[in-house]
Amino acid sequence: MQLTDSKDIKAAPETVWAAILNPEVLKECVPGCESLTGSVEEGFEAAVVQKVGPVKARFTGVVKLSDIEIGRAVRISGEGKGGPAGFAKGGAMVRLEAIEGGTRLSYEVEASVGGKIAQLGSRIIEGFAKKMADEFFTRFQEAVEGPEDDEPAAVEGEAEGGEVKKGWFKRLIGA
Repeated sequence: MQLTDSKDIKAAPETVWAAILNPEVLKECVPGCESLTGSVEEGFEAAVVQKVGPVKARFTGVVKLSDIEIGRAVRISGEGKGGPAGFAKGGAMVRLEAIEGGTRLSYEVEASVGGKIAQLGSRIIEGFAKKMADEFFTRFQEAVEGPEDDEPAAVEGEAEGGEVKKGWFKRLIGA
């Protein structure tokens, strides 16, 4: 299954690039992520809890960044095992393009699952995959952009109600 979309982020391409390589940003933006350790060079180990239809599982696995074109593009790929629930693997090719007022982040996501989760049917799985991708990139956009002028500033990196507060990364790096 493949999904394609883009987000226009109100931040300089350099800021967006720094955020996409930052493990703290990735951890905060992955829905259900309990831990993410490692480095860009060596890859990351992750633990994520997700519920797909009636199946809830804790997935452990690896996330790697490859096909890096500094400041322009990166492939984020990962695979995880959820015990009896099965496995999930996939990736996203992320491209950055400078636009007036910020950066256009375009992504192509591909995902596959196996085991008990695969028995749920393609409609449920495709809907879940789309929701996960949308949520990740929306959280990413909010972490980088910062608060709207009429919103109060949030504590950097802090999450409230399971949502990433807007702009914590941008404030963290002083952009």
